[in-house]
Amino acid sequence: MQPTFFINHGGGPCFFLDPGPMRDTWTELEDYLRGFSGTLEEAPRAILVISGHWEEQCLTVNAGAAPQLLFDYSGFPAHTYQLTWPAPGSPDMALRVLELLGQAGIESRADRSRGWDHGVFVPLKVMFPAADIPTVQLSLQHGLDPARHVAIGRALKPLRDEGVLIVGSGQTYHNMRGFMGGDGGADPQAEAFDDWLRRAMVTGETRDSSLAEWAQAPGARQAQPHEDHLLPLMVAAGAASGEAGHIAFHGHALGKPISGFRFG
Repeated sequence: MQPTFFINHGGGPCFFLDPGPMRDTWTELEDYLRGFSGTLEEAPRAILVISGHWEEQCLTVNAGAAPQLLFDYSGFPAHTYQLTWPAPGSPDMALRVLELLGQAGIESRADRSRGWDHGVFVPLKVMFPAADIPTVQLSLQHGLDPARHVAIGRALKPLRDEGVLIVGSGQTYHNMRGFMGGDGGADPQAEAFDDWLRRAMVTGETRDSSLAEWAQAPGARQAQPHEDHLLPLMVAAGAASGEAGHIAFHGHALGKPISGFRFG
């Protein structure tokens, strides 16, 4: 059975910038992602990614056979708009995702034309540079209800027995004003929220209920003014509901703490 993961995907095409301070701030995360595949006991048959950059009114699965890349960032050097990551899509796996969601009474639909946003191709280009594993993306659902997204994850758990690696791709700190306005010094609210997350995620018995009430945690709304980058965590955790959690990564970027998790 494959584990599930929540990863931080950094800022825009951060891992592909020229050497300098902005590239350097993401070095800890880049090093972790570069060694990611070596932590897996077996290579995944396919990958299902839930990114903080795709939200739909109805839960939507990317069912294209060869999705293009969406360069949905701005203000970066020209070469970052020429990146490639030609992994195949998997219409068959997309249908399986729709089937499992339907069995759980969760409405969903397929989209055969949308490309992969940078929450997919930027980290996966570092994690799986050979681009040879079929990949499917699942959207978030408008409203960003945490318990709903945990339930979505639960519905997808059978994929793990089928060799599918489920990856939530977001950021545990996603306050752009805080990122850009800070002086790189200590941020007590950000640290408090990350401390809470790291404690809550390793306890399988209470993790689901903790996630449902995440906004009550210390520093929560300072770290996540809009929680689109936290909701992929709910899906990844839900797909391993009740199982042990592990802190897979902990570091800092632009002075803010960020953490990643492995479940199961």
